[in-house]
Amino acid sequence: MRLNFRPGLVACGVAALLATASSVLAAAPPVQPASGPGGFGDRSVSVTKRALGKAGAGSFVFHVAGAAPAEGRPVVVFLHAWGAPNPQAYGGWIDHLARTGALVIFPRFQDLNRTRPADASATAERLLKSALSDLSADPEAKPDPKRVAIIGHLAGAPIAANIAADAVEQGLPVPRLVFTVMPGGIASDARARGVVLRDLSRIAPETLVITVIGDRDARAADLAARRLLRETSGVSSERKLFLRALSDDHGFPALTATLASPASVDPAYDGGAIKVPPEPPRDPKQPAAPFKWTPDMALTGEQSTLVSQINNARADSLDFLAYWKTFDLAAAAAFAGNDASTLKSNPRFSDMERWADGWPVKRLVVETPRATSAPVASSPAPAPVRAKPTSSRRP
Repeated sequence: MRLNFRPGLVACGVAALLATASSVLAAAPPVQPASGPGGFGDRSVSVTKRALGKAGAGSFVFHVAGAAPAEGRPVVVFLHAWGAPNPQAYGGWIDHLARTGALVIFPRFQDLNRTRPADASATAERLLKSALSDLSADPEAKPDPKRVAIIGHLAGAPIAANIAADAVEQGLPVPRLVFTVMPGGIASDARARGVVLRDLSRIAPETLVITVIGDRDARAADLAARRLLRETSGVSSERKLFLRALSDDHGFPALTATLASPASVDPAYDGGAIKVPPEPPRDPKQPAAPFKWTPDMALTGEQSTLVSQINNARADSLDFLAYWKTFDLAAAAAFAGNDASTLKSNPRFSDMERWADGWPVKRLVVETPRATSAPVASSPAPAPVRAKPTSSRRP
């Protein structure tokens, strides 16, 4: 029998084998630290998951089971991206925060296709105030109002800044840290679609303000981050930092710092599986409030793409080391009353550890923003991003 070899097919087959071998032999990225900032936390405990308020307009609460310490639990308010109100999209990060001792409050400030971006900040403030009130006498939750930090992702970032600016007026605890990742969704003016910034000069001078962006599709996030830092004029530059996470394809899977990369899906934190308290029956004599739909309530095509990427993002070294670790270190500094110089001078803060072959992962870029009185520039809507590579959540 005569065998006919087609050179083109042979070449393709060899290339495929080489590519497979290359991926198998490529250095693995750093694994999650066993302990400390960005680490596993206490794996022996269970995490309490519950809902406050009502479906579509309530808060999810997470903390380790059992009595809270005598001083209470530090509070982390986690504000989701527009279109991503299910905490499972951030389950990896929430799990880490809870297991390291925090009381995590996840206000669901957006009822999909019903909430306008312009109303989201007021909704988040109302939900947060209600949650803190409900939890104040709970011996397991026991929030410590002197240790409050806020994390905001994408549209959650300007909402985080607004909450900090309104804290005193709204009777909320003054946050010691505002930590925004991939900020976006900021309206260019009061008439434009997006989250309208409040007077951020009212943010308390003792607050640490840190923004984190990536290097992929970064222009919108860069502009938004610098705008937030610029408008928080009541906070000195010594208490602000601008961080940039860098993508790195030295090994496999590659690390890609996209707008969706701070998400870390964990089905154990699916909001749909957390029992929501039943709503009290409505008084038939009180007519339901009229509802008027506007185009602001709908996701655009670009936003839908981004939400899909958020809902499919898996935790990797960027999460453990660029987002979780830096937040942990920043919160510790903020709660101790230290300024940002203690973080910038700490080599561990920007270190991203090493690939399995010993090659260093690209470090975070850490900048102290310059004080400026330049006019405020508008912030465009975030552009669609490439999907984050899928990797295992745990090593």
